[in-house]
Amino acid sequence: MTRPTAVLICPGRGTYNKGELGFLTHHHARNPLTARWDDLRNRSSQETLTALDSASRFEANRHTTGDNASPLIYACSVLDAKVASQSHDIVAVTGNSLGWYIALAAGGGCTLMDGMQIVNTMGTLMHNHGTGGQVLYPVVDDNWQPIQDEKNRVSNAIQEINESRDYRLEVSIELGGMIVVAGDDAGLTAFERAVVTGDPRKPLRLPNHAAFHTALMENVAKMGRDALPQSLFKDPETALIDGRGAIWYPKSTDLAQLRAYTLGHQITQTYNFTAAVQSAARNFAPDRFIITGPGTTLGGAVAQALIAIKWQGLDSKQAFQDRQAADPVIISMGREDQRALISV
Repeated sequence: MTRPTAVLICPGRGTYNKGELGFLTHHHARNPLTARWDDLRNRSSQETLTALDSASRFEANRHTTGDNASPLIYACSVLDAKVASQSHDIVAVTGNSLGWYIALAAGGGCTLMDGMQIVNTMGTLMHNHGTGGQVLYPVVDDNWQPIQDEKNRVSNAIQEINESRDYRLEVSIELGGMIVVAGDDAGLTAFERAVVTGDPRKPLRLPNHAAFHTALMENVAKMGRDALPQSLFKDPETALIDGRGAIWYPKSTDLAQLRAYTLGHQITQTYNFTAAVQSAARNFAPDRFIITGPGTTLGGAVAQALIAIKWQGLDSKQAFQDRQAADPVIISMGREDQRALISV
């Protein structure tokens, strides 16, 4: 029997919250990699993933910081990727923001141990040296249709803020029907004031996030390059789709360029997750898009990216919901009801 094909999508920061406490233990308790990752953390005098995941209660100032959240999300996601590959033929792997590092490991662009080293290093550098923050703002309506001229309005607001004062503000992530804007606190505050229209849409400040994917991260990118050698990277086993929508194919990847992108452009330039999803759909035409855990927040952005190109006739939120009810095209492993579909 032919197995369904799938593109794996790995989540970014902000996906391990109160509802995800215990996710790693519950789904992957017997995996020997956890002990090896805990040992890596111990050697750096960091709290182990086991201790964090098995805590009696969720603490935002403990579980959502970059040095803890990034490796927790990585562990949950790459182990979910192994589960998904048991029932699906994985034709490509991509991710959102932090999810690029996870995709790199899940697709064989580094070992799972080296992937943890990359994520733990970058998460800790972001926590210790990252500046600024991020704001999430929707540019589609309730039916996931583009609001006329809204992206232009947002772009103009960003340009005017940067020109009017000594503020720093850039587009951080293109996230389906949402835009993530990043910058210094003054720039973000000005943006929050500029885009409010009186309708229910509100800008959302993301807690414990720095100005990821902007020039404000240049210092962190350099520290990452100094800390992480070329030897950590290897030829991928599965096609990788990066934050530009570009594809890194097995047996044809320049490893120096892969490292340069991962520890350079990917950190300091806009991450276009929308383009990554659309590239996956157009180039690999999978039966399913599988979003690894933890968390359940990425499904809407994936659907919105597909709706924007009317993939397989999907042209609205209602059309997507109808398709999901009949034959799910997006499966979120962070949802127990959808996780059960992985083994089907």
